[in-house]
Amino acid sequence: MSADAADEIRGTAHGTAPVPLSVLDLVTVGAGRTASDALRTGVDIARLAESRGFHRYWVAEHHSMPGVASSSPAVILAHLAAHTGRIRLGSGGVMLPNHAPLVIAEQFGTLEAMAPGRIDLGLGRAPGTDGATAAALRRSDRLNEGADDFPQQLAELTRFLDDDFPDGHPYRRIHAVPGPVQATSPGGVQSPHRPPLWLLGSSGFSARLAGMLGLPFAFAHHFSAQNTVPALDLYRESFRPSGVLEAPYALIGVSALATDDEKEARRQVLAAALNMVRLRTGRPGLVPTPEEAEAYDFSPMEREFVESWNANVIHGTPDEVRTGLDELQKRTGADELMLTANAHGGDVRLRSYELIADAYGLPTPA
Repeated sequence: MSADAADEIRGTAHGTAPVPLSVLDLVTVGAGRTASDALRTGVDIARLAESRGFHRYWVAEHHSMPGVASSSPAVILAHLAAHTGRIRLGSGGVMLPNHAPLVIAEQFGTLEAMAPGRIDLGLGRAPGTDGATAAALRRSDRLNEGADDFPQQLAELTRFLDDDFPDGHPYRRIHAVPGPVQATSPGGVQSPHRPPLWLLGSSGFSARLAGMLGLPFAFAHHFSAQNTVPALDLYRESFRPSGVLEAPYALIGVSALATDDEKEARRQVLAAALNMVRLRTGRPGLVPTPEEAEAYDFSPMEREFVESWNANVIHGTPDEVRTGLDELQKRTGADELMLTANAHGGDVRLRSYELIADAYGLPTPA
């Protein structure tokens, strides 16, 4: 196993945190705010995370959702790379069936050239949107075919990243640039390094595949909490040592929001839950304000959904959030916690990461 590869995956816990802490950003857009506002907040959060010792910052691919401005992870990551200097940046994730593997290899090879040794490539097999939008992205209505072909697409992407198609393969003379081929060209000095691959999932499919391939695994606890422990168990049981990892490494995405007082936390997560109600009922929109959520007349079914959804959002004062995160990590055995703060205002999200960093005594800027 390459020590460098393992070091890029395994983070270091700081302060009193039980494991490394990271950030998942959906670049959410609140009512009365613009995508530009959300992207500026993303830069602020990435800078804060870097200064306070968070290990990585990922953005997630979503489409056709007015309240989520992260449809183009590679573009956002290039922007973040220009405004940070140390923190790992990556996709949580890029939805592989939506794209040609060569295009992803080129995009992330470019990012690696921009920020050497700081880029992660997290991959999912879901569309990151509804079926009609997925069909528009893929120029095909055979959506199940894309998901079923995920292992083959992953293998093709890996070969493009490593530039190692065998002789006789139809893609043998095709190279993802920037990439390792530049090191073998006359006068070439290009580093052969490439971003580590992660598999993402909310069920057992990617958990098993990540284990069989010896890759790190990221589980979407923030929207599939009932499957977290079974999926992590399956990943660990399926794990086979590889050139990437000698032992399993799993992070989980966690919805966590800390505010200066408990009442404000409840107001904020109610607004985020209303946003999910609208999304799940085919009415996606901008993230509503807490005032709009408080005035909203939830039906009994909607109220039941909100209570179920918010039961998996760790929220409250910084001490309450720290306790909830500690208990979750102990229950799941996760090797890393990737926190996503869903709220209407960017200032609230930024403050949440600051409060959590303080609660764990993470490093403070010099």
